[in-house]
Amino acid sequence: MTSAEPTAEQPAALRQARTALLVSFLLQGATFALLVTRIPGLQRQYALTDGTLTVILAAVPILAGVGSLCSEQLVRRTSPRAVLRTVQPLLILTLVTGGLGHRLWALVPVLAAFGLLTGALDASMNMLAVALQHRYGRSIMLGFYAAYSLGGIIGALLASAGARLHLLTLFGACAVVLIPAALLAGRSFAGPRELGSAVQEAAAAAARAIPWKPLLPLCAVLAFAYIADATVSNWSAKDLTESLHSSDRVAALAYAGYLTTLLIGRTVGDRWVQRFGATAVVRAGAGVAALGLLIAALAPTPWLGIAGFTVLGVGNCAVIPQVFAAGGRLFPDDLDAAVARLNLFNYVGFLVGAPLVGAIAGASSYHWALLAPMLLVLAVVPLAGHFAAPAKRPLALDHASSRA
Repeated sequence: MTSAEPTAEQPAALRQARTALLVSFLLQGATFALLVTRIPGLQRQYALTDGTLTVILAAVPILAGVGSLCSEQLVRRTSPRAVLRTVQPLLILTLVTGGLGHRLWALVPVLAAFGLLTGALDASMNMLAVALQHRYGRSIMLGFYAAYSLGGIIGALLASAGARLHLLTLFGACAVVLIPAALLAGRSFAGPRELGSAVQEAAAAAARAIPWKPLLPLCAVLAFAYIADATVSNWSAKDLTESLHSSDRVAALAYAGYLTTLLIGRTVGDRWVQRFGATAVVRAGAGVAALGLLIAALAPTPWLGIAGFTVLGVGNCAVIPQVFAAGGRLFPDDLDAAVARLNLFNYVGFLVGAPLVGAIAGASSYHWALLAPMLLVLAVVPLAGHFAAPAKRPLALDHASSRA
């Protein structure tokens, strides 16, 4: 199978494909934020006990992990572009169906579908992002995650503005915009014309299995980073309201501050990687993230607690995207499989993070509980050496591969 020849139009097509993928990341950030910020509303609408809700939410990341692994098989038979085009509109539609019912039996299949589709979507998005980064020959991953963070802020603001609306009204109104946007962006996702030989090489490598051992340090880093992320999304408001006696309105600013620094850091983070290297950025980021959790754990006032979670976002912003980029560097000919396997530990982090912090907080306090993810984030520092780029020629934007 021959490689696609570069053309004069290819750089423009690559820029268009990159923009479309940025839109896809933004839409996914908004969709996910709409769901997680309205969990209290779902609990009331479906009359769920705290125990039932905990079990259901714990099952969602497990199913997302299954969806991530299944996406690898789907990509082998089709392409990341085809999977993403199909899955993203379906995921948004699933969000709408969550606002329809009132009984547990109606909610369970909706959240199961949401988990499976989220896993497939996350994996296929990251596959395309890593492929585009290889094609550009420079770090662009953080820009995609900046778009995801911006989408999360937009979704949270929409959920806040529509807090008094029925869930079906809120989710339906958002879907009227999100689904057409997803369909429009899908028309410009990168394919063989934009990625050149990357698609053919991935197809040729589909039958080969990649070893787990080189990926394990990256898997650990991703899990630790997402444990910290899950700590903010699940427990920051509880920490501020119960430990520091803040109002609900003030407590919501902790997650907003975290998302804001994620966005800012990911907007400029590619420049950090290009200047200092991935190893230095990941090592420094882990140290700053641990400092943020320590500040939050020791904070005597709500505003210092918010400051701690905001600092955590500064540190965590670059770590997660660089895991996928490093996996792509390890297995440039099998990046689809590498990204799908790494993406599994996204959900491992969420699955471990929520019950870990909750269990420690139940036995002591939320302040003590924050020290657990802090120690795990510190473990990223000695693992940062695995992010060093191998000695190889980068792919140039205009001269990717000209061999027949």
